[in-house]
Amino acid sequence: MTTEPPSSQPPSSQPSAFQPSSYEPPLASEESSRVARTRTSAVWLGVWAGVVVLILLIIFVAQNTAKVQISFFALEGQIPLALALLIAGVAGAIVAMAVAGLRIMQLRKQIRHGRPSINR
Repeated sequence: MTTEPPSSQPPSSQPSAFQPSSYEPPLASEESSRVARTRTSAVWLGVWAGVVVLILLIIFVAQNTAKVQISFFALEGQIPLALALLIAGVAGAIVAMAVAGLRIMQLRKQIRHGRPSINR
């Protein structure tokens, strides 16, 4: 029979079957607990962003119903302020997309011909 030397710690601090263990499992790393982004999650985020923009647009239109005089070359008339601003915004977006589209076509052409891109 072997006997263990007496412990210097009080008996209540020793773990037993009736005392809770002080062992804590290691935490999972942040990378392994993170869910991968998918196309569906990106679409879901885009849908919610679109809903927020639509709500803000409805509020904008409801608050800007006053008629304004519009003159464009030979055309003249009165339209609600919100409509005039929305038309101007859409026209600006179309111009920006046209410029961006031309730049994309330019870069694709350079890639096809094997030239380095122009960083200006």
